[in-house]
Order: sequence, then structure tokens, then C-alpha cells
Amino acid sequence: MYARIAALVLMSSLLGGFAFAQSTEKKVLTLEGARLIIDAAAEEARRLKSPGGAITVVDDGGHIIAMERWNNTFPAAAQVSFGKARTAALFRKETKAFEDAVNGGRFAMTALPDTVMTPLQGGLPIVVNGQTLGAVGVSGAASAAQDVELATAGVKALLARMGDGQ
Repeated sequence: MYARIAALVLMSSLLGGFAFAQSTEKKVLTLEGARLIIDAAAEEARRLKSPGGAITVVDDGGHIIAMERWNNTFPAAAQVSFGKARTAALFRKETKAFEDAVNGGRFAMTALPDTVMTPLQGGLPIVVNGQTLGAVGVSGAASAAQDVELATAGVKALLARMGDGQ
């Protein structure tokens, strides 16, 4: 009887240690971090005299943390910025890679629903020490290249505040 109880106690402690070894600490993107990204992108938009734009910041699962559509921006920009951010978060890469693939003849990618992929440049993952915390998407600036510039300014501001990243 005692041997059986001792065996159960030993097994549960080993399994408990195994379960603990399977967990990890994870950094998350906060609302404050998302606001910092948006504010830095907006500042860069003012500096570049961008005619407008919309920016969305999502978590690592592609869920909206914060979104802002600036004055004089076409209404669909907010939805497009969300699509870019979500794509960058879910695929863990810049959306320009998907636009380049489509432009290179990989038209089948356009068959995916826009809830899965928006293959337009302007979406950037937010990566810290190899871990994707979320992503940012910008749409409606003066050009697709400027969408990327504004998103980059936002991500750089967050990484500078955190003091790490890639």
C-alpha cells in the first residue's frame, strides 16, 4: 500500500516537473505599446507630409489592439491596414513578400480570403528576440512605400523603448 502511494507521489512530481518544463514566459504587446507605435507612425506621417493613412496594431494572433484612421483618408484604408497587420502577424513576415510573390506570378495566393491574407506591402511583424509579439499595418499614405515607412517608424519606436528586438 505504502509502495503504491510512494510510486504515485513520485510519478505526480515527475509529471508536474514535465508540465512545468513545457511552459515559457512570453512577452506581449500592450495597449500602451500599440499607442506608442501609432503615435510614432503619425509623427512620421506629419514629417513626410503624408496626405492621410490608417494604422492598425494587432497581437500575435492577429487580433486588433488599436486602430486609427487619420483625417483625409479613404474609408477602406482602416480595413486594409487591419488586413496587412493581420497577415504580417499570422505569417510572421512582411506583407511585401506576398505582394512580390503575386507580382511574380503566384496568383493562387489571391484566392485566399482577405481574412487570412492581404498581399499588399505595408504590414510588418513586431519581433523581439526572435518572438513575434504582433504586427502593424498601414494603408492610405502617399504610396505603398510610404505605408512601409510609417509602419517601420512605429515598430522602431517600440523597439527603442523596449531596448531590444531585431
